[in-house]
Amino acid sequence: MPFHRSGLAIAGLLAGLCCSAPTTSAHAAATKARPGTLSASAPLPPAFSLPDAGQSARITYLSTNGVTDRGLVPVTAEVILPAGKPPAGGWPVVAWAHGTVGVADHCAPSGNPWTERNRRYLSEWMKRGFAVVGTDYQGLGTPGAHAYLDTRVEAYSLLDGVRAALAGFPELQNRIMIVGQSQGGGAAFAAAAFAPGYAPELNIRGTVATGAPYVTPELLQQMTARDQAQGGYNPVMVYVLYLAQGLAGHDSAFRPEDTFTPKAMPAYQAAAGLCVHELTEKVRQDGLNFSNSLKPDFLRTLAPALVAMKYPTMKLPQPLFMGTGELDRDVPPSLQLGLVKAACAAGTVVQAHVYKGLNHDQTVNASLPDSAAFTAAVMAGQPVAPQCDPAPQ
Repeated sequence: MPFHRSGLAIAGLLAGLCCSAPTTSAHAAATKARPGTLSASAPLPPAFSLPDAGQSARITYLSTNGVTDRGLVPVTAEVILPAGKPPAGGWPVVAWAHGTVGVADHCAPSGNPWTERNRRYLSEWMKRGFAVVGTDYQGLGTPGAHAYLDTRVEAYSLLDGVRAALAGFPELQNRIMIVGQSQGGGAAFAAAAFAPGYAPELNIRGTVATGAPYVTPELLQQMTARDQAQGGYNPVMVYVLYLAQGLAGHDSAFRPEDTFTPKAMPAYQAAAGLCVHELTEKVRQDGLNFSNSLKPDFLRTLAPALVAMKYPTMKLPQPLFMGTGELDRDVPPSLQLGLVKAACAAGTVVQAHVYKGLNHDQTVNASLPDSAAFTAAVMAGQPVAPQCDPAPQ
């Protein structure tokens, strides 16, 4: 069940239900609008599609406002179908949850070409016979701020994007794998957790997550201690800056100067407009880490955003694949394996893999052979071998 989120000022998000003047058909839909209502669709520029793809579109749909848990907001997504004739019943769906891109509208994935890593990764899923439905998440490319790492926002956006795609593209079938990396790994877990109560009609077969975050006060303290011991640049600061920007967009009481030192304030201000690679370069150049960027009381000032990162349950109804890079500095292995441990303890069937000598980015495509076997099993309704204490492989 959804958890209470105190301190979030959300009135501003209720103002706009659509990002452009609606068509006549959209006017008609608005009279009976519900989550997952498709309001617009346009061809995706070829440069933004995937290699050897068939039909590709950018869609706009309505989703429940995940910050307030009521009202509808517009969200955008990409729908990319494999080339050729669909199989009997239609193409099964990869509900893709993207990793961190930034919080500015111009960073939204549907308005940009795929990175080489993601192009290769999702092309492999298409070769397996899946269509791709990739949400931008609420507030990325549509009105309102993006509540970065808010699990309910991410889950509702993903699930309603699949609803809209199934309604608008008869070539798709309601057999779904939820797949995500980094921010999207957490979004994938969240979507699988929220789905039974929020979108029970979706036939979700399993979840594949790489680099998925899981934050508890204890794990944060461990990460802070490691940061103090290592010194120098810490890539996690990029995500903390975006987390604070997302909180500022919904909570008028948030004061960034109570969280960040003067050394970090220029990067905080820049985070509102810089996409992830640009902000990463600035954080690197400024040498930012927890020790020189965060004030001692940062856990209290960021508490509302940390609460919004929580998952509603650790017990997923379908199996979970988790891929972790042994040398991941963006989402340290302790955070990812903490999620594995908690999910296993709650009764989720988890197949976890740790990839020896690989970092955050390298793990994505390195996990493909293992996730292929996992996917074949869950799509066929066969059991998967659980692994809750993985050794590097």
